[in-house]
Order: sequence, then C-alpha cells, then structure tokens
Amino acid sequence: MKPSAKKRIHSITAFTLLDYPDHTACILWFAGCNMKCSYCYNPEIVFGKGKYSIPEILSFLEKRKGLLDAVVFSGGECLLHKETIDAMQSIKAMGFLVKVDTNGSLPDRLAAALKLQLIDYIALDFKATKRKTKNITKADFYYQFFESLSVIQKHGVTHEVRTTVHSDLLDEEDITEMIHLLEMNGYNGTYYLQHFRNESVTIAPLQHSNAADYKQLSSTKIQITMR
Repeated sequence: MKPSAKKRIHSITAFTLLDYPDHTACILWFAGCNMKCSYCYNPEIVFGKGKYSIPEILSFLEKRKGLLDAVVFSGGECLLHKETIDAMQSIKAMGFLVKVDTNGSLPDRLAAALKLQLIDYIALDFKATKRKTKNITKADFYYQFFESLSVIQKHGVTHEVRTTVHSDLLDEEDITEMIHLLEMNGYNGTYYLQHFRNESVTIAPLQHSNAADYKQLSSTKIQITMR
C-alpha cells in the first residue's frame, strides 16, 4: 500500500539520546491531541497542523540508516491518525525500532499495532486520579488508560508509566492513590514522576510549580523514580 500523502507530522527532532533508553533515535511529533492538558508544553503541536507526510518521513529516514537505532512516535497523540500504523509498518521494515509515547486514550489502536508486532517500547502517560482527570486533561479517558495498560501487559512489550507533576494539580495524596491503582492493575515496572518544567509555555496559564520530594513514597511492586 502506498503511504498516505496527508501531512500528519508537525515537526521532527532529528537526533536524541534521551527518548529511547540506550538507543539513538529521532522523534516524530504528530499534530493534534484528544486531550488538552493544562501543563502541556507542546501547544503548537496540539493545536497546530501537520507539515510532513509519511513519504517525506520515510525519505528522511532512508538517509539515517546506520545513524539511528529507533524512531519515537510522539505528539500530541500519535495514535489519533489512522496512517500511524502504516507508518510503523514501513519504518519497522527499514530496520528501525519503534517507540510510542501515548496518553492511553485509544486502547483499540494500540492493540492493533501490538498485534502486528510494530512497537518495541511504550511510554504510557498516567494523567491523574479519576476525580482530577477531566479538570487536568479537559477530557475523560480515565478508564481507557487502564485498558491500554492491560493491552500492553498482555502483549509483553517493554514499557514504562509516567506522570507529569505540577504542585497545583497533583499532590502527594494523588500520587499515592495512583501508585495504589497501578499496583491493583498488575503494574510492576518503573513509575516515573516527572517534575513540571517551570520555564515551559503551556496550554493553560499555571503558577510556578514547587518541586516535590516523593522519596518517602514506597511500593513493594513498583520502582518509583523522579526525573
């Protein structure tokens, strides 16, 4: 099948050592998102239009063979676009590893990609507790997150769960509840708590976030890591 010429990718990070553990990678930033998280520092991607088509991306990657190990699908929400799975197939056929950054709102599309063995690594965003999800994300995909986590666990693909923490949005009680929820749903990997970057331009105007110290939080099943 000929790749779609629709422009779905907003921008490209040509090289990163930070976004795929132990591998060189590039990042494809897909335009659009079905959440509007208050702390999101990519408003130009969430609200912006795509500038690059899949054929243009494949041409770019042809020149990166031997230089890059992996391609990161990010956004926005990369799984919003039906062309994403076709792009993964083409990129896997070129010999690259594929990582997906996702908010977990589309478990069926995630399952379809995993069934085809197109994803090597997943970073799954756990946004908030049930009572705070809609306020923070301006959407209500709370239960879809756990469906996505279940799909990932079923397929056994390498993954991590992460939460961005702004002190005005999530507190220690929230994080403790989220750890408990992950434990109840069988997660036993690393749970990354990411400090909000105060210098960022965000979707919603936010006050300065005070850096929290969650070293006192513990779990017998989950490794909790600040970053």
